[in-house]
Amino acid sequence: MAIEFSQEELQKIEEIKKRYPEQKAAIMPVLWMAQKKFGWLSDEVKQYVADLLGLSYAHVHGVVSFYTMYFKKPMGKYHIQVCTNVSCMLLGGEEIYIHLCDKLGIKHLETTSDGKFSLEEVECMGACGGAPMIAINEDYYENMDINKVDALIDSLR
Repeated sequence: MAIEFSQEELQKIEEIKKRYPEQKAAIMPVLWMAQKKFGWLSDEVKQYVADLLGLSYAHVHGVVSFYTMYFKKPMGKYHIQVCTNVSCMLLGGEEIYIHLCDKLGIKHLETTSDGKFSLEEVECMGACGGAPMIAINEDYYENMDINKVDALIDSLR
């Protein structure tokens, strides 16, 4: 697959760049676009973004490696994040995470052999009032328990 944005995507990047006094500030939304398009941020994708924004590869790599929201390797079609921070932990988040490890046969930042699911234990997603919670891709699910998680995962198979 060619590492290249479409003309429409390049126009969107130009609009994003206009929002900021310096192109450097557009790096996070452009990286997010790149991840959505290419699935993860390979060295080639990071270089492409660097070239688009007139930045060094080292700067782009530094941003990618700092933020956990950016994937450094291919992830599953359904990327599951399980919060195990205080509120979620107290209400069953750790048990949900352990259950998913067993159910899917994977651990933190691993992907199932069919490429369908990846799993990540996260610290906090800001939904303490709806603990325990998980996210699948960009959808949040609050007040979860093992039965609800099983039904949700089974619906994605």
